[in-house]
Amino acid sequence: MTSARRARLGKVALAPAELARRARAVRLVLTDSDGVLTDTGVYYSERGEELKRFSIRDGMGVERLRLAGVETGIVTGELSPSVVRRAEKLALRHVLLGVKDKLSAVRGLCAERGLGLDEVAYIGDDVNDLAVLSEISRRGLTASPSDALPSVRAVVTHVCAAPGGHGAFREFAEWILDHRAPPPASRRSRQT
Repeated sequence: MTSARRARLGKVALAPAELARRARAVRLVLTDSDGVLTDTGVYYSERGEELKRFSIRDGMGVERLRLAGVETGIVTGELSPSVVRRAEKLALRHVLLGVKDKLSAVRGLCAERGLGLDEVAYIGDDVNDLAVLSEISRRGLTASPSDALPSVRAVVTHVCAAPGGHGAFREFAEWILDHRAPPPASRRSRQT
């Protein structure tokens, strides 16, 4: 099978049937915030108020997943009011802030929701995402923005063309949804 017909999983590739199976199993998509939903930039005013830029396209990715019956959530090491406001705007049920051990937090959320890691997709960009990305990549789907650290890009199922804060989450959502769709029916030859 050619590499064009497989998704990259570090040095291992997923066959199309396995990729489709994993995509159909996804019930929860989790994302890091800084570096995925934002461009890693943080702005402070003279009063010290933090501002972050979020992509509206990523919000539509959340809505498209929701319409497909897939929940979404944020897992971040930050305690950011901006992230809380964005999560409220998107009506996210799962918002884990100040998380230092993301793998343990994701396992806890899965236990609480009755989900296996094979039913979770995760997108991250930095070293604090590596443990959860590596674990989920074994049985679920993972991604990184194009500008993620090389060590992160090496362990994910999909490297987005978009950088963080510029639609990477939306791209991952669409990638999952595209792979969930049944393959087009093969054309039958006409018999007369």
